[in-house]
Amino acid sequence: MKASTNRQRVIAKALTLLLPMAPYADIEKIREMALERKLRDLPPSIAVWIATITYVRHEHSSYDTLLEDGYDRDAARFFVVDEINETLTQWRATRLLDADEEE
Repeated sequence: MKASTNRQRVIAKALTLLLPMAPYADIEKIREMALERKLRDLPPSIAVWIATITYVRHEHSSYDTLLEDGYDRDAARFFVVDEINETLTQWRATRLLDADEEE
């Protein structure tokens, strides 16, 4: 249990460093995602980054709409990079998404 508690603490710190002005409700959703089992083996800062981009892509961009409109996943991801970065900028993120970085 101690390792889990330590990971939760490190995830919380990584979130604060990455997204100092993000709304609490968004931070909580990102925290939940970063703590998911599938991200457990990643370093906390990477888990937080992946959870952040995934969350913002689905909740604060037109990504899902583009998929529904028939765009493939890679094209939809390309077209929402600016929308994602706009949200990250509003949250005073210390890192932005590079179009070449999208997986």
